[in-house]
Amino acid sequence: MKVGIIGAGFAGLTTAKHLMEFGHDVTVFEKVGDVGGVWSASRTYPGVSTQNGKDTYCLSDFPMPQSYPEWPSGPQVQAYLEAYAERFGLMEHVHLNTEVTSARQEEDGGWTLETSAGTHRFDFLVVANGIFSEPAVPRFEGADAFEAAGGRICHSSRFTHLNDAAGKRVLVIGYGKSSCDVAAAVADSAKSLDVIARELIWKAPKKFGGVLNYKYLLLTRMGEGLFKYRRTRGVEAFLHGRGAPVRNSMVGSVQALTTKQLKLAELDLVPRGQFERIARSTVSLVTDGFYDHVRSGKIVVHRDTQIERFEVEGGERIAVLADGTRLPADIVICGTGWTQSVPFLGEDIQDRLMDASGNFMLYNCVKPIGVENLAFNGYNSSFFSPLSAEMGALWIASYLAGDMVLPDEAEQRRMTRERIDWMAERTEGKHARGTNIIPFSMHQIDELLSDLRLEIPKSQRFMEWQMPVKPANYAKVRQRLKNRLGVA
Repeated sequence: MKVGIIGAGFAGLTTAKHLMEFGHDVTVFEKVGDVGGVWSASRTYPGVSTQNGKDTYCLSDFPMPQSYPEWPSGPQVQAYLEAYAERFGLMEHVHLNTEVTSARQEEDGGWTLETSAGTHRFDFLVVANGIFSEPAVPRFEGADAFEAAGGRICHSSRFTHLNDAAGKRVLVIGYGKSSCDVAAAVADSAKSLDVIARELIWKAPKKFGGVLNYKYLLLTRMGEGLFKYRRTRGVEAFLHGRGAPVRNSMVGSVQALTTKQLKLAELDLVPRGQFERIARSTVSLVTDGFYDHVRSGKIVVHRDTQIERFEVEGGERIAVLADGTRLPADIVICGTGWTQSVPFLGEDIQDRLMDASGNFMLYNCVKPIGVENLAFNGYNSSFFSPLSAEMGALWIASYLAGDMVLPDEAEQRRMTRERIDWMAERTEGKHARGTNIIPFSMHQIDELLSDLRLEIPKSQRFMEWQMPVKPANYAKVRQRLKNRLGVA
């Protein structure tokens, strides 16, 4: 088939690579000037790095360079993806600086794509623009006057130059990864730095007790099993049944160790609720240096509040918080998340893709229900995003080959509805329009492999209960599928 792919991040590139291996003619469209998606140089803020170590945040057949540190920086991940594209001959199929403005399905089921560089026709379309596609920046009362007076309000992904904060009074909104990364990066150069957190969240130290890498606790199947999935069996059923005291003790111990190690009580930064809320929507690691800067006074955290409005008095720019605090400000950096958006698809297609609440109705986070010749990849926020995208690419390859045996459309819809409703409840609404699967990354990969009829060996599953998941161990999935389909 002739396949169009929108987006050149992990999902877009691995989809292109694997579909080419299975004989398809692919074209990738990327609206910015480099590959990388969320790791593009056009949107990486100062201090950004991976949350996974390099041995778990990679593709199965292309390890990250040994020279990389344990947690690679944003530019290093972008360079890794560029090397991946060069290694497998993908760049000649990638159209950079080419935005897809419209994707229209024709009567024969094919797709016509209007881009900034022309019109293209495809048999099949893969949307891989990512769930972090559109920055979400709140609209504040008085924002126009604040900016007219010389202030700047921007999303963290648009704050790409560290020197912009030098000598400035900086406010950072949010307490997630990007907010804390940016705050730690600019703390030494800013005149003042205040972090405004509507809600504190639990964060995991990179090394518990300064010794044990967190991956041995949270990037194993055991770590995933500590959080109750919608269906449990085997050891997980025990941990959330008769073995609940064991499980509760483990989680409680991690909470106590984290609180003590980070000195959260002394800083009045103990989040509300139990540590297991760390997996409510996304898991955040402690940013190097963040709490050190809080202790030194270079970062001031205002917890359980938010910006209510901006005022300009005598040329002075002021942010007024809900608790009455007044903070002078020059730059406001918003680590306020993203909106999942597919603006290039017409309203008729979007209406079929989404439910009444705007959730993406994607069977196993890949197949839109009721729309033919269309698939999504990378629409599943995951601990193991590269591996998940790779298994999604193989799922699409199997589907295009007519090799997939799926439930009927009604059952697909029921299963998808069940997953979204359950995730919306367990994340307290922070389920990213149905695309959030954290912390159940391996469960979702298992479900893709079940559809592929290519489950991993029991010995591998057993090892992954004790040790971090290694993407390299999943390289055999591709070869097993090729063998079954008779692809050389």
